[in-house]
Amino acid sequence: MVGVQVMPPHYALPPYATALRLSSSLAIRNPSASKPRRRRRLDLPLRSCLSPLPSDMDAAVTGLYPLHRCKTLHLVRHAQGIHNVEGEKNHDAYLSYDFFDAHLTPLGWQQVGNLRKHVRACGLSEKIDLVITSPLMRTMQTAVGVFGGEGYTDGIVAPPLMVANVGNSDHPSISSLNCPPFTAVELCREHLGVHPCDKRRSISEYRPLFPAIDFSLIENEDDVLWTPDVREKNEEVAARGMKFLNWLWTREEKEIAVVTHSGFLFHALSAFGDDCHPSVKSEMCKHFANCELRSVVIVDRGMTGSNASRTNYPGKIPDGLDLPSDVAKDKH
Repeated sequence: MVGVQVMPPHYALPPYATALRLSSSLAIRNPSASKPRRRRRLDLPLRSCLSPLPSDMDAAVTGLYPLHRCKTLHLVRHAQGIHNVEGEKNHDAYLSYDFFDAHLTPLGWQQVGNLRKHVRACGLSEKIDLVITSPLMRTMQTAVGVFGGEGYTDGIVAPPLMVANVGNSDHPSISSLNCPPFTAVELCREHLGVHPCDKRRSISEYRPLFPAIDFSLIENEDDVLWTPDVREKNEEVAARGMKFLNWLWTREEKEIAVVTHSGFLFHALSAFGDDCHPSVKSEMCKHFANCELRSVVIVDRGMTGSNASRTNYPGKIPDGLDLPSDVAKDKH
C-alpha cells in the first residue's frame, strides 16, 4: 500500500513555484514559500489518507530529503483550444469530429505568449533540462510556444520545433536553438476515448509539423489507445498519472517541464493532499486554467531512481582522525 504525504503551501523554493510533495516511492513537496514550518511526520496507507483529518492537522509540517533524490516539475495545461470554446457552450460539442485533435485558438496563442514572457522573466526558461509534451496538437503547440527558441529562419541547420501555420495558427515557425530538448510521451495524454478532440493523429503526420520534437518513445504509429465508445475512467487516469511520475525517475534530468491536459493533471494530483490542511489540498488539486503553470518537487523515497549526487563530497581527503566529540565520549 502506498504512503502519501503533502507539505504545506509555502516553502523556500523559487517564487514561481506552487507545489506539493508525495512520500512513498514518490514524494512531492511544496516549493513556493519563504518560511520553513515544523512538521509532524505521517506515514499512512493510501486508504487511511482518505479518512477524516485529525484535530491537530492544522499544525505546520516540514520535511528533509537528499537533493539528488528530488526532481522539480513544472506542470502546464495547454492553452485554449477550439474544443474548449465550443464545449463550454454545449458539452455535446466534445463528441464532434469537427474538433478532432483540437488546435489552439488565437486567444490560446496569446495565452502562450504571456506564459512565455513569464518563464523568461522569472528565469525558469534557463533552468529546464527537458520538456515533455502530450502528443496532441494543442499541447505540442503550447509546449514549443512557451519553452521553444525564437523565430526560425531559413538557413539554420537545426530543424525547427514547429513549422509555420501549424493548426491554422498563422504562427511563424519556432526554432529549436537555445532551448531544452522536447519529447512526446503518451502517458500524459488526456482522458482517452469517446471525445475526438482527445484523439491524436498518426506520428508520420506530426513529424513534418514538429520536426525537432522527439517521438521515439511512442510505440505505435496510429492512435491505438483511443476508442470511440469507451471513455477512460477517472481512477484509470489517476493510475496512469502515477505510472508517469514513476517513469520520470528513469530520466536523468532534474528539472522538467510537462505540458499536458486538465483532466490528466486533476486526477493525477488528486491522489495527494489528504493528509494536510483542506485549503492546501484545494490549492494543489484544483483544476488548471488554460496555460496555467504550477511547479512541484517530486521526492524519491523508495530508491526508484539511481542518480548519484552531483554536489555531495565524501570528506577525509586527505584521510585523518575526525571522531566527533559526542561519539568520542561514548567510545571512551
